[in-house]
Amino acid sequence: MSWGTELWDQFDNLEKHTQWGIDVLEKYIKFVKERTEIELSYAKQLRNLSKKYQPKKNSKEEEEYRYTSTRAFLATLNEMNDYAGQHEVISENMTSLITAELTRYVQELKQERKSHFHDGRKAQQHIETCWKQLEASKRRFERDCKEADRAQQYFEKMDADINVTKADVEKARQQAQLRHQMAEDSKAEYSSTLQKFNSEQHEHYYTHIPNIFQKIQEMEERRIVRIGESMKTFAEVDRQVIPIIGKCLDEITKAAESVDHKNDSQMVIEAFKSGFEPPGDVDFEDFTQPMKRTVSESSLSNSRGDGKSEPKYGSKSKGKLWPFIKKNKLSLKLGAGPEDFSNLPPEQRRKKLQQKVDELNRDIQKEMDSRDALTKMKDVYIKNPQMGDAASVDHRLAELGQNIEKLRLEVQKFEGWLAEVEGRLPARSEQPRRQSGVYEAQNASGVNSCAQDRESPDGSYTEEQSQETEMKVPATDFDDEFDDEEPLPTIGTCKALYTFEGQNEGTISVAEGEMLYVIEEDKGDGWTRIRRNEDEEGYVPTSYVEVYLDKNAKDS
Repeated sequence: MSWGTELWDQFDNLEKHTQWGIDVLEKYIKFVKERTEIELSYAKQLRNLSKKYQPKKNSKEEEEYRYTSTRAFLATLNEMNDYAGQHEVISENMTSLITAELTRYVQELKQERKSHFHDGRKAQQHIETCWKQLEASKRRFERDCKEADRAQQYFEKMDADINVTKADVEKARQQAQLRHQMAEDSKAEYSSTLQKFNSEQHEHYYTHIPNIFQKIQEMEERRIVRIGESMKTFAEVDRQVIPIIGKCLDEITKAAESVDHKNDSQMVIEAFKSGFEPPGDVDFEDFTQPMKRTVSESSLSNSRGDGKSEPKYGSKSKGKLWPFIKKNKLSLKLGAGPEDFSNLPPEQRRKKLQQKVDELNRDIQKEMDSRDALTKMKDVYIKNPQMGDAASVDHRLAELGQNIEKLRLEVQKFEGWLAEVEGRLPARSEQPRRQSGVYEAQNASGVNSCAQDRESPDGSYTEEQSQETEMKVPATDFDDEFDDEEPLPTIGTCKALYTFEGQNEGTISVAEGEMLYVIEEDKGDGWTRIRRNEDEEGYVPTSYVEVYLDKNAKDS
């Protein structure tokens, strides 16, 4: 099966077919290119979707991700980000292994096709030239034969005419012989040209054209093989990322299986429980003996005129209803509560106090780090007076010492309140059942007066006063008081020129060539404050680093 023998006369159709084959290849390249664009677009949309639902740092939303269900959701978002990365890999591999390779191959194919069909046209032109030469030789032979016949007839006519001289007859005879000789020469030339043409024609149709068409056939078959291989690569590129995508999906499944409803329920309890006991039984009030009537210890509708009635704080049920009335809500809406958070339920108060203690301890640590850094700086100044005056940092050291002492006193104060609250709370493993304690007695009078203030003239309970108070007092959020201190912003970067071992507090170790962030430039004391990450920052000698300050930081 060969195009050279089977399609020897289909030069034009082969030319059209091979051009169609190149068009198919270019169409496939365009298809793959559009597929890569879709993969990139899909990956970008997945990344934006994952970013959109990520919790904002240092926000209340981030605190919600302590539950197993929300942690599983966060893990899903992270895995979707990795999932998007695999689609980017698909796009990159298809571009490099298919689009780029086929584009280069198409250019080579066009050049090869052009060369083969140029040779074919050249061979056709040669055989056509040979055919024209044969036709010219044939016409010349035909013309000479006719001329020879006319000369012979003229000679015979002159020879038969008695009136013609002998010289004229001899001239006619010689002319006839000349024409016959020319006809013989033309015949020989025609015969030679015919043999040459037949040889050239045989060579053309049995050697030249078959060879050229065979090369065209091989070129076309290579194109078909190449597009088949590219389609296989198209599938393989997808298949290569399936294991990684499978791992992403496995991690999502694993995160989903880690959701623990019991644990989340317990965390809700820990987050919102007040530490109070449920209210006790309401005592029976006997109205059949009005002269001996006493005010119910658990009633919320005590008469204002009954000033002689004294609440019995030792009663089991007294003071246990107040968590369920608007007094508690009112206290939460008041702008600035007591410093010891005594307006909060015991468990919430304990949490707030613990947060305050942790915050103060962090502030103490920061002040101590600053003091240690200044102390280190002072030691350097003492050893190298040319770098700065050691006495210039004494004032700042004294301020830091005073700040640390104040913060420690604050910590002691809040730790005392925390110990007081923790002493009142029931043990974690026990049921929260206890008798009315000091905390209840402390707040019982406030509850009673709140209930009396909101009592209507007929002795019934009303919420109007509470609502009025709520409208008059602006609502704020207690959590605003406990926001963590914002870290210092970076004002540039620096590169460590030498290795520095930060063995003293307030300093930080750096390795030669390491890149770090600058958060406070040298104030003339020979030290620069830098940060490696959120948890590692400190001072290094300015001469040990090369600083690159941001333009915006310089302008400000």
